[in-house]
Amino acid sequence: MDAAKWHARLLTGHWYSHLPATLQDSLLANARLRHLTAGQYLFKRGDPPCGLYAVLEGTVRISAVSEQGKEAVLSLVELPHWFGEISVFDGLPRTHDACAVGPCTLLQVPQPAMLQILEEHPRYWRDMALLMSQKLRLTFINIEQLSLMPASVRVAHRLLMIAEGYGEIEQARRMLQLPQEDLAAMLSLSRQTTNALLKDLQSQGIVRLGYGEIEILDVQRLREAAHA
Repeated sequence: MDAAKWHARLLTGHWYSHLPATLQDSLLANARLRHLTAGQYLFKRGDPPCGLYAVLEGTVRISAVSEQGKEAVLSLVELPHWFGEISVFDGLPRTHDACAVGPCTLLQVPQPAMLQILEEHPRYWRDMALLMSQKLRLTFINIEQLSLMPASVRVAHRLLMIAEGYGEIEQARRMLQLPQEDLAAMLSLSRQTTNALLKDLQSQGIVRLGYGEIEILDVQRLREAAHA
């Protein structure tokens, strides 16, 4: 594994870049590379804990499917995001499915290695808690928006969050690999409603719609549309 190469990529993320250097080194020293093909599951709801993951290349869809087959998409995880920390804390089965949208490369710090690091250095639990609290903060924001905000604001806000890497990256992405059906599933909206709202943003010159992708043309106006 080319640890130095992946270390440089992971440093573009807020959480990893603010870790103690010793914890960064421990994560990389205990990590192994995982490669997924399009549509391959990393884990499914109910699977036993398998450690902490970081996305190096590609996109992972975090979702849940009801007994009726309806899918709720929580997020699309890209470089430099880390995920899977809930099961590190409680040791319970996975809460959601994680599936590769396309070819993916990930780092995996296996559960036993992760727990060994934390047992030897209990102060690192705070860093893990910060990773989980960031996700919890975003969850509360999304619940509030679902209850209080009109659909147009929710669409703009979610696009802005994805473009800004959910607070993990400094420079907002301009090109989002984001099918409209996934965006609709994230927001509990119909595909038709989502498409209409996106076309309205496109008519205003804020975004450009492509096949399976959305280009952000004006981040500031998107921020205004999101009331952010």
